[in-house]
Amino acid sequence: MREMPAKNQNEVGGYKDCFWYPRFSDGMTLSAWRKLLAAGNFRIAPIRWGMAIIITLLACCCNSPAAFLQRVVYGKRIKKTQLAGSPIFIIGHWRSGTTLLHEYLIRDNRFSFADTFACFAPSHFIISRYTLRPIAALLMPKKRPVDNMEAGFDRPQEDEFALMSLGLPSPYRNILFPNNGLQIDADYLTLRNVPQQERQRWLDGIELFIKALTLLSSGKRIVLKSPPHTGRIRTLLERFPDAKFVHIYRNPYAIFPSTVNLWKRLSKDEGVQRPKNGFEDYVFESLNTMYEAFDEDIKLLKAEQFCSIAYSELTASPVETLEKIYADLQLGNFEDVCNSIADYAASQKSYKKNKFSMDTKLREEIAVRWQRYFERFGFDNEPAA
Repeated sequence: MREMPAKNQNEVGGYKDCFWYPRFSDGMTLSAWRKLLAAGNFRIAPIRWGMAIIITLLACCCNSPAAFLQRVVYGKRIKKTQLAGSPIFIIGHWRSGTTLLHEYLIRDNRFSFADTFACFAPSHFIISRYTLRPIAALLMPKKRPVDNMEAGFDRPQEDEFALMSLGLPSPYRNILFPNNGLQIDADYLTLRNVPQQERQRWLDGIELFIKALTLLSSGKRIVLKSPPHTGRIRTLLERFPDAKFVHIYRNPYAIFPSTVNLWKRLSKDEGVQRPKNGFEDYVFESLNTMYEAFDEDIKLLKAEQFCSIAYSELTASPVETLEKIYADLQLGNFEDVCNSIADYAASQKSYKKNKFSMDTKLREEIAVRWQRYFERFGFDNEPAA
């Protein structure tokens, strides 16, 4: 049997969960909440019935009315909004540095992004930004659940949470139902085997969300970050043929234990079930699935549409790495944002990374099962600690 590191061997940041902290499902409309429950076969653990009741009440009394009001006031304007350039997608496996890269790119005030509130309340974030957001912000923790990165409704967030909260199919539904075999919406990790009609419905949803972000930002180009998009390049190009993709990769021995910890923590905090099983096999398989699609899809991109960097590059030389990204993707004059990026880099010097230890057996399994990733990005897969 695989042995994961003992708790006292790890140094993991984040916060201690409190019942009043906002959950992403707290921002769902009743329709989206019903779809999510149906995807999980309504298997809510008794200990989570109270949580489910609160989400239902928020959906009925707050989110659905607010979403209706936004459709009435802004619906036509959102649909007619023209994107200010094709979106920029930050991709890469979970815990590979996508959030840090997102933080650097949004130093450029020519860009806008999906913040946590927009992903928390994607159906009404325009209309409720100055009403519900200040109230909910009082309940937010100061750090993310899995590390020492700053949290808050104004910080950048994964648009995958927004898609899930809008009622669109997403593998993130497994976070709420971790005991259902982790197979909910499995095909949506790459959208490879999703029927055309359903794929177009998914694309309609993400396009409408990006248009709403564009309208709110008064016409700025949108930078999005979501690890699942790593295996969706082909589908995203159907709707955004000139989109830009920034890929970041990291040593597998660092991302594996950190990703397992991510799924455990999110399922513990956000789930309507208490997770009973491990996430190790899911993490192993999802990386291979994503990168099989990734390796095929990047062949469809022009040179100025794709850039790939190492996490070690970004942390060691952030200014130079961002300058490379701007040059490769032709994002505009780097000098205009160089000082802002340097200032943010200086603020990160005291950041404390999570630390995990693993036994040799687990390292050997990572080396074997992720061999292609090791070779693809030039990492040494020697399993010795």
